[in-house]
Amino acid sequence: MTTKWVLVADEAIARILVQTRGAGALDSVEELTDPAAHAKESDLVRDAAGRRAGSATHSARPTTPHRIRSSANATASAGESERHLEAADFARRVATHLSGARQQRRFDELAIVAAPRFLGLLRKAIADDVAGCVTQTLDKDLVHLTNEEIAARIATRPGN
Repeated sequence: MTTKWVLVADEAIARILVQTRGAGALDSVEELTDPAAHAKESDLVRDAAGRRAGSATHSARPTTPHRIRSSANATASAGESERHLEAADFARRVATHLSGARQQRRFDELAIVAAPRFLGLLRKAIADDVAGCVTQTLDKDLVHLTNEEIAARIATRPGN
């Protein structure tokens, strides 16, 4: 018998469901959460602010009218917000969990339903053996729906 898991996730919660009692019903297996996803941006603590924070261009003098001040840090200058970095960390944590479950043969097939940006992070993070089990993806944030509502949404959608 084939065991199909359904991962329903956003940047803060990853619910793992299993398809049971025929093709439609979903039962809860477990839930992973990321408490940092609910933190305020200022509460997220990472490395030092970076060498660009509050700096001016090297050749500008303090009295030069075109002196450039920057409040960006090295992370922000690379286009990554703290919240995005936290989401990427959570995606890697979920992917690691799925890899472990796959190695233990807890599922044979996997459907992934995730908020669009988080789905992209998951796709980058999941291992090849898990990616090979993915039979369906849906780029929707359905994490707060009931199991029955999720089952109805994925039943009406064909695979990838």
